[in-house]
Amino acid sequence: MNGIVALYVFMLAGFTGYEVIRRVPSILHTPLMSGSNFVHGIVVVGALDALFGATSTTGRVLGFLGVLLGAANAAGGYAVTERMLAMFRTSAKEAK
Repeated sequence: MNGIVALYVFMLAGFTGYEVIRRVPSILHTPLMSGSNFVHGIVVVGALDALFGATSTTGRVLGFLGVLLGAANAAGGYAVTERMLAMFRTSAKEAK
């Protein structure tokens, strides 16, 4: 029964996330993604908990994939944030 509840929560979270992001205008997507990088850290912590608590090979593989994908998502979010902020910085040539 616990696995069915977890699957239901996962599906509901995926659907909700898709609907929320789909309705965000493209001009706001990058700031929204930059502002929500902390969520990716929470995902990584949850995936680590799943990985360390796994008792089967399937659970370990899914936990590892969760950590890997969550960390990649967080790193990508920070890279995009840095790139976006670089657009607003003035260079030394422009300051003179």
